[in-house]
Order: sequence, then C-alpha cells, then structure tokens
Amino acid sequence: MAERPVTWENYLEHAAVSDIGLRRANNQDSIAAALANSAETWAERGHLFMVADGMGAHAAGELASKMACDTVPLTYQKLRDEPPPAAIRKAIEDANARIHSRGQANLDFRGMGTTTSVLLLLPQGALVAHVGDSRVYRLRDSRIEQLSFDHSLVWEMMATGKMREQEVPGYIPKNIITRSLGPSPHVEVDLEGPLPVAAGDAFLLCSDGLSGQVSDDEIGTLLGAFAPREAAQVLVDLANLRGGPDNISVIVARVVTAPPLAAAGWPTPGRAASRPVHPFVWVALGVTSLATVVLAMAGQLIGAIATGVGAVAAGLTALIWKLGGANRYGVEGQRFGRGPYTSRTCQLNNEFVDKLAKLVKQLREAATEESWAVDWTRFNEFDARAMACAEQKDYGGAVREYGHAMSFMMAEIRSQRKKKGA
Repeated sequence: MAERPVTWENYLEHAAVSDIGLRRANNQDSIAAALANSAETWAERGHLFMVADGMGAHAAGELASKMACDTVPLTYQKLRDEPPPAAIRKAIEDANARIHSRGQANLDFRGMGTTTSVLLLLPQGALVAHVGDSRVYRLRDSRIEQLSFDHSLVWEMMATGKMREQEVPGYIPKNIITRSLGPSPHVEVDLEGPLPVAAGDAFLLCSDGLSGQVSDDEIGTLLGAFAPREAAQVLVDLANLRGGPDNISVIVARVVTAPPLAAAGWPTPGRAASRPVHPFVWVALGVTSLATVVLAMAGQLIGAIATGVGAVAAGLTALIWKLGGANRYGVEGQRFGRGPYTSRTCQLNNEFVDKLAKLVKQLREAATEESWAVDWTRFNEFDARAMACAEQKDYGGAVREYGHAMSFMMAEIRSQRKKKGA
C-alpha cells in the first residue's frame, strides 16, 4: 500500500487533557485547538493550540478562561488581513478587553482573570504568544526547552536582578503572577519565534497544575516516551499522584514529519516599546533598600554595604532592562522574543525508572489498604513487563509500562469515585 502523502492535515499528531485535580471543586482551566481546515487556511493561519488558567472566586476564573479560549481562536481567524504575529496579539488583547468588561459589569466577577498561552504551528515555524505562567515547551531529541517566559514575580526578579531561582528570597511567593488577562483594561502580550520545526519535535502547553508538580526533565522524559494521547494522560496522572493541588491541563502536539510548504516570511515588525519593569519588582528593590538602612542603623556596617551594593546593582539592571537592553517583546527583523528561556537534557535512565517503580509500588499499597476494586490481573501485567524491561536495561520500555500501570490505576480510581458520586 502506498504511503499517505504528508499534507497540512496530517503532518502532526495531537492530544489534550484537562483534569480537575484532587483538591479543587471545579476546573478553572480551559483548552482550545483550532486546526486549519484547508490548505489556504494552513498557509495563512496554521494550527492553533491554547491553554488558559483562570483566577477568581464565584466561578469567575472558569468564566475568564472559557472566554479567552472562545475569543482568541475566533478573532485570530477573522484577522486575515494581519500577519500571524499581529493577529494573535490583537486576538489576545481583544479577549482581555472582553474579560475586563465582563468583570466590571458584575460584582461577583470583578477582578477575574486568566493566563493564556498560545502555540501557532505555521509554515514559518512555531510562534508562541503568552500572558501569565502557563507554559509552552518544545522537546527535540532528548532536550526540553521552555519557549515561554513565566510572568511571575520570581521569574521577573530573576530576569531583572540576575539571580538564580534558588537565590530568590524565601519570603517571595512563587505563585504570584505579574500579568494576566482581565484585571486591567490593557495587557502586554509577549511573542516568541518563529522557531524552527523539525520532524520528531514535540510541543507541550500546560497550566501550572502540571509544571508545579512535575519537573522539566520529567516532563521531557515522559513526553519522549509516549505518543501524544498517552503522554498527556500520564503527565496528568503523575501530577495527581503528587497531590493534584490544582487543575491540570496539557496539550501535546508531535510533528510526524517536516511541515509542508516552504517557509515564508511576514512583514517585518517595528521595534516594540521598552518592556516595563513590573511594580512588584520595584517593591522588592525597595524592601532591599530598607534592609540596608536597618542594618546600618543596627551597626552592621558590612551587611549594610553588601545589601546596598545589591540594591544598586539590581536597580541599574532594572533600568537597563526597561530601556531596552532586555527587550524580548519584538525586535527589528522577523524574530520575536528571546526564548528558549530554559533548556535541560532529559535522562532516560535507571534512576528515573526507579522513581516510577516506587510510585507504582505506593499505588499498589494504597489500593490494597483502601480495598479498592481493581483489575489486579491487568495492573500486575503492566508491573511485571516494566520490571522485565528494567532488568534488560530497556529503560524506554520500562517507563512506558510503569506509565501504563499508573494511568490504569488512576482510571480505576476515577471510575470508582464516579460510581460513589452517582
């Protein structure tokens, strides 16, 4: 039988899962996938994938994320006279205006907001548009890269103060985001790319319900071991096994072969305005300066000098960042942003296999202790095949079998919970 020719319709595989998690009463995440329905649409708009993580009480976050996922794909398609970078930016800005207006009109929804991360797979490559801390990754070979920048206080301080994550003071909360759709009438949208797309590349979009529980190298290892549908489910199940404190949304898109159509350019964007330093960063610098004064008054001269030098250095870096030295929002030419922002090698080894083996063992013990009604025959088959693969040093096979065991057990648990709730 002749091989099916590669077209805009079938050059990639994708899957999506959105899960409530284990500790939330409702799912405030939303996801969207808008695939091109013709060769013309593919050439002009490409394929769109989107994750949004809502925030707000009284179901406001759920509404905000849904509005974003309803508005952005539709508006993006309507703006056919605009090149993709301008169209997706305007689509997200339009969603922000709609969410803000809805929040202002109803006290229960006042201040509601949502993150949004969009991946466009185009003939020119991969283009990312994002606001907030929902992430976009690319796995190529054994290396996973974060293509989006977290608009969080911790990341902003790292970028401005030239400090590593482990050096950020413990009193700075890691879950504070500095940018979202809805709370303000205007929003700044970051663009990244276009980045090259090659056969075998896997892209992942996720809410922080995943990235908060599963490390980058774990994400990359599992993403490389499974087909998209299984990868999405195993990642969600792993986040739930580690407590599932938040909603978890995952979209996986894997490139089967190089995208069709030759790469084409779009109009050159002008240089964007300088990127403002977030007020929270200035507050952090203010706290550092205040600490300098307190130390000096207490007679701790050396500590005061060290803290003061740090404050001055951070302040100068912030000004350089603001004046354009670190502008990652749109530079002259066809390349936007400065991603990837992180890059890690994924180690498929015995250590990772042992980590999954321990999780599966804990699942077995919990199921036995709680007397869950489980199809032990199937579960034991997965477990036995995983151990056999590990003994033969077939680490890829072991990861897949342990992943199947985890997902099978989690499916059994969800099924029982539904029966009890019925």
